[in-house]
Amino acid sequence: MPNSLDIARKPADTRVVVAMSGGVDSSVVAGLLAREGYDVVGVTLQLYDHGAAAHRPGSCCAGQDIGDARRAAATLGIPHYVLDYERRFREAVIDPFALSYARGETPVPCIACNQTVKFADLLATARDLGADCLATGHYIRSRAGAVHRTLHRPADLSRDQSYFLFATTQEQADFLRFPLGDLTKPQTRALAAELGLDIADKPDSQDICFVVSGHYGDVVAKLHPEAVTAGDIAHIDGRGPGRNDGVIHYTVGQRRGLGVAAGEPLYVIHIDAARSRVIVGPREALETRRLALRDVNWLGDRALDALPTDGLEVFARVRSTRPPRPALLHARYGLVEVELPDGENGVAPGQACVLYDGEGEGARVLGGGFIARSERRAESESMLQRLLAAE
Repeated sequence: MPNSLDIARKPADTRVVVAMSGGVDSSVVAGLLAREGYDVVGVTLQLYDHGAAAHRPGSCCAGQDIGDARRAAATLGIPHYVLDYERRFREAVIDPFALSYARGETPVPCIACNQTVKFADLLATARDLGADCLATGHYIRSRAGAVHRTLHRPADLSRDQSYFLFATTQEQADFLRFPLGDLTKPQTRALAAELGLDIADKPDSQDICFVVSGHYGDVVAKLHPEAVTAGDIAHIDGRGPGRNDGVIHYTVGQRRGLGVAAGEPLYVIHIDAARSRVIVGPREALETRRLALRDVNWLGDRALDALPTDGLEVFARVRSTRPPRPALLHARYGLVEVELPDGENGVAPGQACVLYDGEGEGARVLGGGFIARSERRAESESMLQRLLAAE
């Protein structure tokens, strides 16, 4: 069963707005809370309408998915509303996504969507509807603390979505509820069938829901055609092994599809968007030892400016598909940096670095930030900086 909502009123006197995307997870949240007797209101956001995307398996928040949300709400006997957020989604998610890629970064649009459209705009709408909380189908735990609620990794680590929710502010965390935090995905699907929902076997949504063709470069090229300008592919040691067909087609850590012949495996080490240049090198040149973060959201009990002068031991996660690894957090003189003693490969600007107090189930989310800059091992970093400084 889901976590308690930790609200000191009877369920019948407690209004809960559930963000219903049309998928299995959010529909089950609505069903479980309605079954417990809460005053449940389902809200679906129409985020885009790109024709084929409206019927593509794995899409969300468009076309067929809105219809699925409507039917789920009807089955559960709860009111349901669809809100047109297309313009807001374009301004807050799609446009920044395209600009970030054009700059040579690797953005994570799901984080931006949660940070703006869902946990800012929809949360405000929930308050306007008189809700006591906003519930979603994310796999993350929310626990009541002495003063504020805290966020933690869920029971099903294979479904852990805490990486995408690090930017949740403390005020938002206090209003949000995540009833699936103690469930596994198979348990959720079983509950969907038990609740009579005909979407129990519906496929999960894909990461970049608004990319119709499956190629993010198409979106970037449409909004920023300058990012498709051809340029050089340069080896980190200064050699010029080839040409690229636009920096948007490359990302740090990439090995396949480089289009260059070499006597060793080469990886994308850095993207020099200003010169339409892709810099490649051996795998060891990918190893990152230190990160500088921007737009940091901190949820720890101790203020960032009160951390130990020699750093705070934490666990850092630099990609959603990687586990948290030991790290040291430094916050001084307005700068927030993360030291990675064991190193990490394929770390790109624009990605998120999420911080935890542990590595396993139940580990607390301490916050995180977006990677502004990464530093490699001394030799590789020196070679890269010499190349970047050369005319």
